[in-house]
Amino acid sequence: MALTKTQKQEIIDDLKDKIARQKAMILVGITGLKVKDISDLRKKLKAADGNFKVIKKTLIEKTFKENKLDFDKGKYKEEIALAFGFRDQIVPAKTVYQAGLTNEKLKILGGFIDNKFNEAESIIALAKLPSREELLAKLVGSLSAPVSNLVYALNYNVKGLVYILGIIKK
Repeated sequence: MALTKTQKQEIIDDLKDKIARQKAMILVGITGLKVKDISDLRKKLKAADGNFKVIKKTLIEKTFKENKLDFDKGKYKEEIALAFGFRDQIVPAKTVYQAGLTNEKLKILGGFIDNKFNEAESIIALAKLPSREELLAKLVGSLSAPVSNLVYALNYNVKGLVYILGIIKK
């Protein structure tokens, strides 16, 4: 069933609102995906303070032009969905990438981060990066390693001295 002008305008208004709030927006090719797979991805993104919206390319193009974002619908032959990240820039890319590992029909086509278009390769590279928490944990480990090693070395010298004094006493 075709959408009425009112329904199309509601979709455009909703999309404008999401574009205004987003920190990252990933273009996802969904041709051939089952509804169950889309629902699972939608749930994962919602849990990570994101959103997943399947929208016609014509409506995407119209909304993007109004928001001065580059988009050429002729460049994409497949059906398109948008994955939004409202809290974090990397989470939508990671979520879509991980879902794409289990389902080859799900493809990252590109995305907007800070309203700048990035090709699929750079979005995939971003998705492969460790999370912020993992990077912070590695940093803390790197910073505490020299101190831990110093404490271990000093402690070992004291243990060695006590051991030698124990042997001399006997």
